[in-house]
Amino acid sequence: MFGFNMFQEITRPFNMTYRCFSVSMLPGNERQDVERGGKIIMPPSALEQLTRLNIVYPMIFKLTNKKSKRLTHCGVLEFVADEGKVYLPHWMMANLVLEEGALLQIESVSLPVATFSKFQPLSEDFLDITNPKAVLENCLRNFSCLTTGDVIAIKYNAKVYELCVLETMPGNAVVIIECDMNVEFAPPVGYKEEEHISRGEGSTEDGMDEDPAVMMPDPGFKAFSGEGNRLDGKKKKLISESDSEPQTSTSRQAYVRGIPDYDYVIGTLRFIRNSRPSSAKEEAQTDSFQAFKGEGFTLRTAKSQN
Repeated sequence: MFGFNMFQEITRPFNMTYRCFSVSMLPGNERQDVERGGKIIMPPSALEQLTRLNIVYPMIFKLTNKKSKRLTHCGVLEFVADEGKVYLPHWMMANLVLEEGALLQIESVSLPVATFSKFQPLSEDFLDITNPKAVLENCLRNFSCLTTGDVIAIKYNAKVYELCVLETMPGNAVVIIECDMNVEFAPPVGYKEEEHISRGEGSTEDGMDEDPAVMMPDPGFKAFSGEGNRLDGKKKKLISESDSEPQTSTSRQAYVRGIPDYDYVIGTLRFIRNSRPSSAKEEAQTDSFQAFKGEGFTLRTAKSQN
């Protein structure tokens, strides 16, 4: 006795040709989710045909531009396009060198699971990202597969970064859905490492450059020896070195900045001012002064006695 399904079903490939357009041409609201990923939008008839052909999931397709002989791989996001049309992200159309309304061949394929991939940023601005691997991992959630040689576009902080897929393993095209993939980054295009000055002539043991002109000042140099001008146009009065010395009284010692006052008494404050010496008349007035010796007055008027 023989039961049903005694022979294994043969998987037939999906192979169709459509008119391709960018996502911006898709009717309705703007679809940023399509632009940020690696999936396309196909017509409903494609879904009906795929279900009859017993396609292996996840659905992966090879896109081929026969004119330029350029190809790439992608997944499918939705089946809502108009019949005979497919909508692609802008970066994918640039890789395939496609114009609006050009013919595009779409075939169903089966790709190995990714284990390794290497990317090269096309701009040095990518180095400003604090954690590029985490950003890339988050953006690749909108991709189904990667193809060696493609230039993918990811968006982060309202800025688009382009990355070239330099290498993928174990094949030139791999599936990145639910996989453990190691990621490496190549230096960005145009990036040059900083040239470090080797220790040699003109450097000290500490690694700092030693310039004799800087380390040894001119013996005839005098700081702040320039001339000054007044705003009212009058000539500035020249001050001799003897006049520039501060005048101090005989009662206290001249204050020199940077030398501590060894006679300081804890709990006292001294306010040092550049004042002229007090005259003998002022000293006499100071000595004759007595606190709280003034006259007092009362606001109450005395009662008159009859």
